[in-house]
Amino acid sequence: MTATRFQSLIFLALGATLAAQWPSFVLVVAQLGPDSAIAGDSKVVGQVEDLTPQDVAQGIAEGRYLLVDVREPNEVAAEAYPDAVVVPLSGFDPKLIPDPAGKQVVFACRSGKRSVTASQAAQAAGLAYNKHLAGGILGWKAAGLPTKSGH
Repeated sequence: MTATRFQSLIFLALGATLAAQWPSFVLVVAQLGPDSAIAGDSKVVGQVEDLTPQDVAQGIAEGRYLLVDVREPNEVAAEAYPDAVVVPLSGFDPKLIPDPAGKQVVFACRSGKRSVTASQAAQAAGLAYNKHLAGGILGWKAAGLPTKSGH
């Protein structure tokens, strides 16, 4: 390697989040020269806020939240959240999330794990979507909130 050439390295490290059970990701980009490193950018991704089913239901009713269900079509066909848009995690692309029109995006799934993953992926794409429904549709139903037949 010549003295003028640099190699770029990307490091992905695990860290803690607001919810201790979910990892966050820190992306560090650096360029390494023959004798030293040049610091790059770092971006914290994965700070995900847990919301209760009651908080989410109230936020939807008040027009503050857009609920994005990341479950798969077969799951949604069996039972769905009222008023949610579906963007399955298996082919997740944050660009497929409809314009929230001033609402905060809240991700939801079956139990609350895939919704965290979707939130982290959206954040990695530069979107400030950091909320999810803790407990998923299981918690939603346990709280006595309605579901509807899938579509």
